[in-house]
Amino acid sequence: MSEPAEEGWPCYFSEGVAELLADPQISPTLFSAVAALSVEINETRGDVSGHTASARWPQQRRVPLGENGMLGVAEYVVVADTVEPHCVITRAQLY
Repeated sequence: MSEPAEEGWPCYFSEGVAELLADPQISPTLFSAVAALSVEINETRGDVSGHTASARWPQQRRVPLGENGMLGVAEYVVVADTVEPHCVITRAQLY
């Protein structure tokens, strides 16, 4: 019998990102990119391929948003040292 897969960590949205996603004017492409990022953050426990981290605060990370970063950059924070580890997408800087 195989071992159960480790569960991902919840990925939340900051108030600003939640407002962006709730805006009826948001493009489906941008909405999908942020949603896909939240799933990838969950599945990798914040270790998204291609992320860059702050030298002073390595828990803060940045990833390109959309294909080759054409939509902008998303920032997220990994909160690992808590009873319930999680991540928060804190900002989406759009181009």
